[in-house]
Amino acid sequence: EAVGQVVDPNGTRFEVGDVVVPTVRRPPNGGNEYFERGEADMAPEGKYHERGIVGAHGFMAEYFTSPEADLVRIPDSQADLGFLVEPVSIAEKAFELAEASRSSFTWEPESALVLGNGSLGLLTLAMLDRDERYERCYCLGRRDRPDPTIDVMESLGATYVDSRKTPVDRVPELHEAVDFVFEATGYARHPVQSVEALAPNGVAALLGVPGPGEFEIDAGAFHSEMVLHNKALVGSVNSNRRHFEAASRTLLELPTSFLDDLVTGVYDLGEFERAFDDGDTVIKTAVEFGTYEER
Repeated sequence: EAVGQVVDPNGTRFEVGDVVVPTVRRPPNGGNEYFERGEADMAPEGKYHERGIVGAHGFMAEYFTSPEADLVRIPDSQADLGFLVEPVSIAEKAFELAEASRSSFTWEPESALVLGNGSLGLLTLAMLDRDERYERCYCLGRRDRPDPTIDVMESLGATYVDSRKTPVDRVPELHEAVDFVFEATGYARHPVQSVEALAPNGVAALLGVPGPGEFEIDAGAFHSEMVLHNKALVGSVNSNRRHFEAASRTLLELPTSFLDDLVTGVYDLGEFERAFDDGDTVIKTAVEFGTYEER
C-alpha cells in the first residue's frame, strides 16, 4: 500500500507533481502471458513478484521507482489517503468475481456478511453500504465493547456479530441467511461455514490466506448445499489496474467521517514504529515520508 508524488517523470506520460499509486505485482525475470494480457492478478505462484510481499522490496522509502505501466494516477485530493486505494482495489476485484459467478441469472442481493473487522473488512463494509442493493449488512469480529471497530460498523448501519457467541454457520439462525459473504479473516473454518450462512443462490468471496487448519466436515452435506441451492465460492487475490482505477473512484465516494475513524494514525519517519502498534484502538495506520506539495 503506497501513494507518492512524481518527482522525475523520466519521459513518461506523467508530470512532476502527479499523485500516483503503484500496483503490486511485477513479472519475475522478464514478462509472461499474464502480464502481457494485463492480468497480473491472475498469475499463479511462480509467475509473479509482489513488491513488499514476495520477490521484491516494497515502497517504504522516501523515493521509489516504478515502470510507467504500474503507476495509477489519482486525483490530487487523494494524496493524503491514497494508500487506501490498494486495499479498496482488493475488494473491487472480489466484488467483480462474485458478480461474475452470478451473472447467468437475475441476482438481486439484499444482505451481506463481512467476516473480519480489520481495515479491509471495514472498507468493504463501507463499500457495501453505498450499494443500494444491500439493505442489511453484518460484520463479524471478536471484540468486546467499547471498541472503535464496532463503532465504525454501527455508524455504517451494520449489525455486529461476535464470532465467540455466533459462529458463521449460525448466522442464519440468529439473524438471516445472507446473499453475499466477504471473507477477510484467513480462518480455515470460515469458507466451509460460509456455505451454511449463504441464502440460496448466494456467493462467498474468499480473500484470507490461512495457515494449516484441520477439522472434520460433513462433505456430503457441504456438497449438497452447494448443488441444491446454487451457491458459489470464489477465491480472489491481488488486483489489476482497472481495479485500482475503480478503487480511486470509490474512495472519493466514501464518507469523510468514516475515513477519519478508519485511519487512526499517520506517523512521520522519526516515529515509524508507532505505525506498527497493535493496540485495541488501532485500526489503520500509515507512515508519511513527506507531505503533498501543491503545484
